[in-house]
Amino acid sequence: MKDLKAQIKIIVCLSFLASTLSLSVFGQTVISGKVTENNGVSIPGANVYLEGTYDGVSTDDNGNFSFQTSETGTQTLVVSFLSFETYTLVADVGKMQRLTIKLREDVNSLDTVVISAGTFEASDNSKVSVLKPLDVVTTASALGDFVGALQTLPGTTTVSEDGRLFVRGGDAGETQIFIDGIRVFTPYSPTTNNIPTRGRYSPFLFDGITFSTGGYSAEYGQALSSVLLLNTIDEPDQEKTDIAIMTVGGGLGNTQKWKNSSLSINATYINLAPYIAILPDRNDWQKPFEGYAGEAVFRQKIGDGLFKLYAAFDGTNFELTQEDIDYSEGIPFKLNNSNFYTNASYTDNLGDSWKLFGGGSFTHSNTDLGIFDADLNDIENSAHIKLKLRKRFSNRVKLSFGAEQFLTDFEETFREEAIFETYGFQNNISAAFAETDLIFSKKFAMKLGARAEYSALFNDFTVSPRVSVAYKTGQHSQLSLAYGDFFQQPNSDVLKFESKLEAQKTQHYILNYQYSANNRIFRAEAYRKQYDKLIKYNTEMASFDTNFTNEGDGYAQGVDVFWRDNKSIKNVDYWVSYSYLDTERNYLNFPTAAVPSFANTHNVSVVGKYWIEDWKSQIGFSHQYGSGRTYTNPNEPGFLQQKTRDYHSTSFNWAYLISQQQILYFSINNVFAFENVNGYQYASTPDASGNFSRRSLKPAADQFFFVGFFWTISDDGSDNQLDKL
Repeated sequence: MKDLKAQIKIIVCLSFLASTLSLSVFGQTVISGKVTENNGVSIPGANVYLEGTYDGVSTDDNGNFSFQTSETGTQTLVVSFLSFETYTLVADVGKMQRLTIKLREDVNSLDTVVISAGTFEASDNSKVSVLKPLDVVTTASALGDFVGALQTLPGTTTVSEDGRLFVRGGDAGETQIFIDGIRVFTPYSPTTNNIPTRGRYSPFLFDGITFSTGGYSAEYGQALSSVLLLNTIDEPDQEKTDIAIMTVGGGLGNTQKWKNSSLSINATYINLAPYIAILPDRNDWQKPFEGYAGEAVFRQKIGDGLFKLYAAFDGTNFELTQEDIDYSEGIPFKLNNSNFYTNASYTDNLGDSWKLFGGGSFTHSNTDLGIFDADLNDIENSAHIKLKLRKRFSNRVKLSFGAEQFLTDFEETFREEAIFETYGFQNNISAAFAETDLIFSKKFAMKLGARAEYSALFNDFTVSPRVSVAYKTGQHSQLSLAYGDFFQQPNSDVLKFESKLEAQKTQHYILNYQYSANNRIFRAEAYRKQYDKLIKYNTEMASFDTNFTNEGDGYAQGVDVFWRDNKSIKNVDYWVSYSYLDTERNYLNFPTAAVPSFANTHNVSVVGKYWIEDWKSQIGFSHQYGSGRTYTNPNEPGFLQQKTRDYHSTSFNWAYLISQQQILYFSINNVFAFENVNGYQYASTPDASGNFSRRSLKPAADQFFFVGFFWTISDDGSDNQLDKL
């Protein structure tokens, strides 16, 4: 019996062991397959594993993989490889045999194609920047004005007596400026003939600039030629105080930081009276230019969101007697302007890949002009309200859409002896936009958008389709194409007299090639703009009895080239830009189509900067060239039939570090004192021999000198204002 019992125990144990081995062997499932790129090329070394387990393997030289697992039921298979999107498959392990898995390129990598047609980025965070924020204020010819720095880029036209941005055959009113995505209605200080204006806003508070010379996003409207986007700093790096003492005035700035908030304030005062007393110019000043300005940015973190409040106030006034060929004693002119602008915005991540942006702005501008015994007063109150949502469906598909409202109330009062006239208008524009980013691969991307606008003033509805595509032609190069329709209502000089009009229109076609590698960038861009429904009128000057129509048209086409290199020569950074412009218009009071007087056929800018370590100095120069511009000579037949001589100006600057936080700065514009001519004024009546006499319109001064001392007091003791010079 004992032997029988022992045999039974042995049989039971063997049976149990056999069944256990059977379960161990037959419970294993083999997972197998092949990993390739989209084009079928094998990917060796890819990681393949079941999520939450240690079961997995790497693909062999042919991209094949095979491993066993004891897991059962529905599992998640993960396949990953550097520079490709991670692949996941959720299925029953029993169906994970002989798989063919194609990995898609990771479009978030730095070498992914970017849409670049018509757009220049100036941001430390951009993948491809042609300028940095530092460049905006260290360019010798810019004099600290971001508009002056942008005028060294291709696509802009040299109109030295104006100071605003003229882009690709468009006049200055065709470019709109936005701060943190919200419109600025009066971006420039008012001035008079032959005295260039400046941008109102200091570059010190901005950390990113996007300058679109055409083909810009459907998010932005009411601009026929281009938009300039300025973004204020989200978070200052430290607390500091900036002090500036200059030959033309002074400035003071301070930044404070707290746990979840910060505040930056800047104030400046400019008075040219002492400068002009030492270095008189061609103007007969009764009161030289005086200006004051203050800006503030408050930032508050609210959970994952960020609230920003920006406010700026400035005022200008001056009085002079302007030379005029028809008035031997000149024309007395005086100007007084005050301008207030405020802008609030809020951004937040809503979860599930949604992002919210909301904001609004308000502008109040009051300008008093005096010409002889006539007084002109302009008051503008404008507002912009905007809401935008953005959804990221994946790395390859992103959608943004939103709505906005523009409100303008403009009133002009004219007084001269017994004459009293009032003109004005109220304008209300409603808009909606939507845009999709589609990234098909690291080599090919597309942006599709549309914008719809309704004008209550015109009772008119417009739709603007826009599309951009980009294809990567090599590791460091790409091609981009862009097309779009753009609408803009006439400016206040027209709308104050006539509101029964339509929006003006352009169509943009852009082809762009870009190469960027090793701190070098090359861009070449060809474009064509077709104008339609431009404003025409039948009098010498727009007035209350003028007949206005939308019968004007025109075109602008050309080629822009840009090259920048800060690698080839030690401590040297330089860029060169060239623009060729072919344009004609039949608008305003033109009797026929002609090249407008603000358009140069050829524009060249050369900018260089050199850091000298032994001298603790940065030396910079820039040269600007513009071919002659058209003017009408009434002594000869034709309209805008002659051209001025070419424009030349070479500027130089020198920043010397007295200490880490103290800088002495010197600059001079037009070093070689080129005698530039902006145009000619002809007498309104001929002399006894039947000829119209003329005078040349020259800059107020051939040269401008500037000396400043800048001192920064910061927490770390190393920050300085070199990036503001």
